[in-house]
Amino acid sequence: MKKKILDDSPLGHATGYPDRYDASLLFPIARVEQRAALGIRGEPPFTGVDLWTAYEISWLDPRGKPQLAIGTFRVQADSPAIVESKSLKLYLGSYAQESLADSDTLGRRIAADLTHACGSEVDAALTPSVGFGRLAISELPGDSLDAMDVALETYTPDKALLTTANVTADQTLRSALFRSNCPVTGQPDYADIMIRYRGPRIDRAGLLRYLVSYREHAAFHETCVEQIFVDLLERCQPQALTVYARFLRRGGIDINPFRSNFETAPLRSDRTPRQ
Repeated sequence: MKKKILDDSPLGHATGYPDRYDASLLFPIARVEQRAALGIRGEPPFTGVDLWTAYEISWLDPRGKPQLAIGTFRVQADSPAIVESKSLKLYLGSYAQESLADSDTLGRRIAADLTHACGSEVDAALTPSVGFGRLAISELPGDSLDAMDVALETYTPDKALLTTANVTADQTLRSALFRSNCPVTGQPDYADIMIRYRGPRIDRAGLLRYLVSYREHAAFHETCVEQIFVDLLERCQPQALTVYARFLRRGGIDINPFRSNFETAPLRSDRTPRQ
């Protein structure tokens, strides 16, 4: 895979919006550099997937009638690269004036192009507009931390906020107060975060403070989730751990990284009410 520099990506730059198919618009970003900054070298301490949802997919049928679909893409966490999100938006937009036989044809082409860009197999599924009503909406599972009465004053990641008690727990916790920022444009990225673990009981107030501490942090969605995972693993030493984030969409696309050392990602990924 040809190495590309992020400054060469369309993110943060004015671009045109082509409406004829162009797979070269996809801009891969290697995972290895992002993980090295977290101290992850070699085999990561997790498996998982990045679950992408694209809400603005349109093309023409053979008679020129516009068609609509919502796409869901599963990118394995062990893929050599991710795809920069604006490049994916531009790529999907390039189908606007393309005539295709049906949504299955489009889904196969998208899967093949994303597989080539990411360096490992990507699954793509399209839900045509007649099926939009069947798409489910639900909160992430777990006890919400958000009503806790805590003072918050740290807005850059600080793993020292994470503490545990000498008691074993098996819990699923969640928060909708997470925010980070795009490292290129500075735009805010909001998310619902779920943490499922088994091991020393994590102090809930400290966990909420830790999650809020990303508020001024600049990093991609996938990197934020992986940093949360490695910080929890180091500081809290759980025997089992899952971190799952569902970010709000930007540019008609949401990105939802799932990382775990004991369970597989859900096959069906309901969007949250905010998504």
